[in-house]
Amino acid sequence: MIKKIFHLILVAMLAGTAMAQDVSVRADHPDEYVVVKGDTLWDISGKFLEQPWQWPAIWHANPQIENPHLIYPGDRISLVYIDGKPRLVVNGGKPTVRMSPGIRREPRQAIPPIEWDAIKNFVTNARVLAPGSFSDLPYVVANESQRQLAGRKDLTYVRDLDGRLGEEFAIVRMRHIYYDDNGIMRAGKHKRYAEHLRFEHEYPGDIWDATLSWRRKDPPVLGYEFWDIAVGRIVKLGDPATLEIQGGRTETKVGDFILPIDDYVHDPQLLPHAMDSVPEGMEVIALTQANYGAGHYQVVAINAGRNQGVERGHVFSAFRPGKRIQDEVKYPTGSWEDQKTLNYDKVTLPDQYSAHILVFRVFDEVSYAMIMNGERPVRQFDKLKHPDETI
Repeated sequence: MIKKIFHLILVAMLAGTAMAQDVSVRADHPDEYVVVKGDTLWDISGKFLEQPWQWPAIWHANPQIENPHLIYPGDRISLVYIDGKPRLVVNGGKPTVRMSPGIRREPRQAIPPIEWDAIKNFVTNARVLAPGSFSDLPYVVANESQRQLAGRKDLTYVRDLDGRLGEEFAIVRMRHIYYDDNGIMRAGKHKRYAEHLRFEHEYPGDIWDATLSWRRKDPPVLGYEFWDIAVGRIVKLGDPATLEIQGGRTETKVGDFILPIDDYVHDPQLLPHAMDSVPEGMEVIALTQANYGAGHYQVVAINAGRNQGVERGHVFSAFRPGKRIQDEVKYPTGSWEDQKTLNYDKVTLPDQYSAHILVFRVFDEVSYAMIMNGERPVRQFDKLKHPDETI
């Protein structure tokens, strides 16, 4: 009941906030749409609205429907005008027909707000740890028979693990290190697993030089991204402790880390909304499923989290920064005018809209977002702006 009340209050709050903005209705919207299995709220909203993320602003919660914020296959969605304002209603705004108590019904499954299946690994398997949590993490020092990889029912040996016999832990692998580069957050790939932990090798290879001490750059670390890859159970105490691998997504390597099993509980209900004001400098810092450009339903990491006011459900427009070029008309390359400019007279082109992204998990300094819809792939260092901006 408390959860239901919370959802209704949240819907009302979002509606009050978002209605202050202009909600653009598609000229070609259908009179009515029948929900089918496989739909998402975002997809359905895109059939009625120019900006699908604005659907909470015009959602009309029918008080005669149980859980009015949920939509099920078979429901009929239509757009109507109430007091001159557009509203999306379920089943034409009419109460649902209740079946006789004597007739057994299979419970229906509400459609999700977004396509969770496309990012299910990120929803539960990825996490970001604060810098202070890293220095004393237990780690895999060897696998049984000195194997390079260990799988289900194999034994692995872990140092610095404080646990009880039979206790289970998550075996995790580092993916990114988020660090401060002169006030700007960056993401670096973790160096080979043999070089980590306590030996001043906590930074990715592209931002430090181990051979020339005077060239060393040790930027402050803001967070460590880990992926859960397996579960291990302690079968023998000691240092190293012996763990039996219970199964997982991939094999365990020397240099993997050990963490408590994540107690994060995923809530499939999510309401898209915008920040009141997007702080300057917010950007995409990592592509988690691509090397150069990420597309529809892929995941990116952004350089802001709880400490910057980011919330689950926040929507942003990602923009590719405009290139700085020479004015070849006024200062042709190789001309005397070109020599005189000496790069002082450059033209910065406008930023280009890439796509909308939707935040689905938030940490202290970093958040994960899913690419929803757009015109071009999202790249690392794309700027983040208010979702109303698409030009």
